[in-house]
Amino acid sequence: MTQANDFVAKARIQQGVKENPPNSNKTIYGQFTGHNGQPWCGSFVMWTAAQIGFKGMPNCVYTPAGAAAFQGQGRWSNHETAKPQPGDIAFFNFDGKGIEHVGIVVKDNGDGTVTTIEGNTVPDGQTGAEADGGEVCLKTRAYQAANKRKMPVFVVGFGRPKWAILKGIL
Repeated sequence: MTQANDFVAKARIQQGVKENPPNSNKTIYGQFTGHNGQPWCGSFVMWTAAQIGFKGMPNCVYTPAGAAAFQGQGRWSNHETAKPQPGDIAFFNFDGKGIEHVGIVVKDNGDGTVTTIEGNTVPDGQTGAEADGGEVCLKTRAYQAANKRKMPVFVVGFGRPKWAILKGIL
């Protein structure tokens, strides 16, 4: 078992958690990072890392700074050339103006898409703001233009945390 697996498992348990009250950006994740009432996708990533005791996660609360931190560490992959793995951090651009959202890779689907778990988004098939939807959701996202599902590409790139391998756990 790896820290990456623990990280993904901890995030998956949060699926369906919603901000309270609705449309407030108030969550346990924002409370944890001291940014309650603000968009909380990055706070979800940081909270999840803390829950498994991982202290090496670049701060993703402000998503452009999180991407820059991974780039500065040499732990960044462009979306078209990436080989995403569970536990990688996916960075998104929905409006064409820059990185605005972040999520956790659950798996590479092998078709140019990934399954992610994201805070502050909307469930697949529902309308609403992808980067401010108010719920922890499992999503399918394209990262390659030639993806077999013919989905639009919103993934800009992936950061890979420096995970440790946990020994002695079966």
